[in-house]
Formats: sequence, structure tokens, C-alpha cells
Amino acid sequence: MTHSKKTSVAPKPWGGRFSEGTAASVEAFTASIHYDARLYRQDIAGSCAHAKMLAKQGLISQAESESIIEGLETIKQEIERGEFVFRPELEDIHMNIEKTLVEKIGPAGEKLHTARSRNDQVALDLRLYLREESGRLIDLLTSLQKAFVTLARKNLSAVMPGYTHLQRAQPVLVSHHMLAYYEMFGRDIDRLNDGLKRINVLPLGAAAMAGTGLPIDRDFVARELGFSAVSANSMDTVADRDFAVEFLSACTLIQLHLSRLSEELVLWASEEFSFIKLADAFCTGSSIMPQKKNPDIPELIRGKTGRVTGNLMALLMILKGLPLTYNRDLQEDKEPIFDTVDTVGSSLAIAAELLGNMEFQREHLLEATSGGYMTATDLADYLVLKNVPFRQAHAIVGRTVAHCIEKGVDLTDLSIAELQQFSESIEEDVFKVLSVSGSVESRVSKGGTSGKAVSARLQEAEVKLGLA
Repeated sequence: MTHSKKTSVAPKPWGGRFSEGTAASVEAFTASIHYDARLYRQDIAGSCAHAKMLAKQGLISQAESESIIEGLETIKQEIERGEFVFRPELEDIHMNIEKTLVEKIGPAGEKLHTARSRNDQVALDLRLYLREESGRLIDLLTSLQKAFVTLARKNLSAVMPGYTHLQRAQPVLVSHHMLAYYEMFGRDIDRLNDGLKRINVLPLGAAAMAGTGLPIDRDFVARELGFSAVSANSMDTVADRDFAVEFLSACTLIQLHLSRLSEELVLWASEEFSFIKLADAFCTGSSIMPQKKNPDIPELIRGKTGRVTGNLMALLMILKGLPLTYNRDLQEDKEPIFDTVDTVGSSLAIAAELLGNMEFQREHLLEATSGGYMTATDLADYLVLKNVPFRQAHAIVGRTVAHCIEKGVDLTDLSIAELQQFSESIEEDVFKVLSVSGSVESRVSKGGTSGKAVSARLQEAEVKLGLA
């Protein structure tokens, strides 16, 4: 039998039943310290709370608890100063910290792992991390909402084409379009807040998978760490990553929304649209074409959506075939989570900054509303108010538009006599509803694009965001 080269490190904390050391290739393949080191703050916070509980329950002395906590704080400071040496042979952040703690304070450090397992410990670290990152992403989403609301206020009365199927549909206020994104990202905040209810459940105390026979106080630890609940089933606790799937799902929707915004910004910045002007500092040029000004930021945000979606799929596939309870496969949950947190966070931050350095080209926007028969629906609504059944009104307007296309004119170019050829119900007052401004202001239903409706919603948003 051929064996890989053995390592020469000290025995593993779990190595009592093994007769030989771990192969070097196995050390390299199973190590996670190169990415889970970023959980050091959460790991130390959980260990400090655990040490306090152990002393409270008489499982260790008060002096041992204080020595453990002091040692952990020293390790935390060393990590933050960049002085701590992470050792791959110790596999993960938990064992790196515990081994160093023992080296610093002696036998008391070996008592820290009483009544817990790395299975419930890593679940704790991940929940603490996602609780923190959910709050950070909510703050970033709120900043992005503020950027949209600021643009809406600045362009409150400006008009632009609204689209369906990427074809001009009806005129809308620019502010209404900006507030559509305010609503969209507001739902993202709601999803993260809802997910926090399931993230904020204490797993520590489930131990390896069956709980512990030692007299621990899980409620005490929950209070120390700010958890609102304690998990109810030890087997489910160490196997559960639903909360992480929910988090990645919410993040995927955030990134998808950013991608939809990015697509519009790319289109709007093109010469064909010329709806917006992006600041030079937020664009790049071409290495060969000196005239180019490229919207790289929205393009990259759009591109990064693939990796965020892929991270969600990766975690779903990791979980799909796992029997209860803990399996080493779950080690693979962290890289997609960390990458998603980094990608979505940076995308949100740069998007808000980009919006603050963008201007709408109002003349181009207004000019774009002059074609495409965008007030045709208003003519149909006008006929409905004249007691014409909607389906008949729809057909009348369709014939009217066909006539305009044949003549190469717009609806507003037709005389009252020409309009009355299609319906005797049309009178002189029709021209008010055929204008772009008349169309916009007619949309008075709640949530519509009229100035009154948009102003009311904008004021509500400003109050909610503390901008009023």
C-alpha cells in the first residue's frame, strides 16, 4: 500500500483513536483556514460567551473563565494587528484559535471546548456572521434607496418614455421610474429582515448532534450573544443551513435587481438613447478607439450577477443529498457565502456612488416621448368616459393609429374632423388628454405616475429615509 507523505505536526485534538498522522495531501485538501479565518471575531465572541456560561454553571472556575477570555482577547488583537500566524495543519479557525489559546494560558485553555463541538461552533459563527452582514447589506440598500429618492426629487417633473417589451409604451415621470427602484430595493430590505428571524437562533449547545449531558445554560449564552431564540432540536441544528440558503437567495435577488438597473443604465448611456450622462470618473475608455466612453460599472455589476446566482446554486447542491446530521460537505458552504457577501456589498456601494454622479438629459427624454403614439391609451380612456365600451374604444384607437402610421403623423397632428371620422364621441377636449403632460397627469390612481401621486409617495419615502 502506498501512503502519501505524513506530516510532522503535533497530534490532532481528535487524534486519540488514530495510529498514524494525517497525510500531507489530506491536510491540504481538508484545510479551510485560508477562507474561514475571516470568522475570527465571531468565533472569539462565541467562545467568550461559552466560557462565561461554563463558569456560571460550575463546569470551570471563574478564574479559568477570566483567563480564557483574556487570552481570547489577546488573540483577537494579534489577528487584527496582523501578527497571528494561521497554521493550515490546524484545519480551521476554531482549532487555530483554541491551539494558540492553550499555548498562551495552559491547561485552562483545554477546558474551553467543554460541552460543545465544532459542529455547533461553526453554526454559531456562521449565524453571527450572517446576522452582522445582513445588517450591513440593509444599510447599503438604504443608501441606494436614498440615491434613487434624491434623483427623483431632483427630476420630479421631468418626463420620459415608459417601456414594455422595450418598446415605447406610455409617458411617465422620471421620478416615478426612480421610485420604482426604491420599491424594488425596499423589498430586498424586507427579505433580509425577515431572514434575520431565522438567522438569529442560537445553535450552541447542540454539541456534535445529540446535545450534551453536562449542565449547560443555553438561554444564558443566547442572552450574552443577542439571540432571540434557542434552537429546539440538536440534530436539525447542526445540519441546518436553510438560513444561509435564504440569505443567498435574498442576495441573488438584490444582485438581479442591480443587474436590471445596470441594463437600463447601459442602454440609457448609449448614443441611441442619450437619456443619461455618467461622470467621466465613473467610466473608462478604449485602448484603441479614442472616442469611447464605456459604462463599465453597470456592465460589471450585470456580469457579477452570474457568480452570485451560481453561489446560491452551489449551496443548494451541497445540501440536496445530505442525510442528518453534520457532514463535512458543509465546510463548502462558506466560500459561496463569503463571495456573495463581498460581491453584493461592493456592487451596492458602487451603484449608489454611480447614481450620485449621473445626470438625466431632460431634453432627450422629452423628445423621446413625442413619437410612438404613447397617448393612444389615453384616447381609449377618453372614449370610455364618453360611455364607449372599452373594447370598442380600443378598436377605434387602433384604427386611428393605423391611419396616423399611413399618413406619417402623430395623434396630436390630426384635426378634430379627422378624429371624428373614427368616433362621433370625440370632441374638442380630446387634445388635452393627447398631450404628454395631460397623459402623465391623468394617471391619478394610487401608485400611478401623476405628479400628485408621485409627490405623495416621494414624500413618504423621504420621511422614511430621514431625508425630509
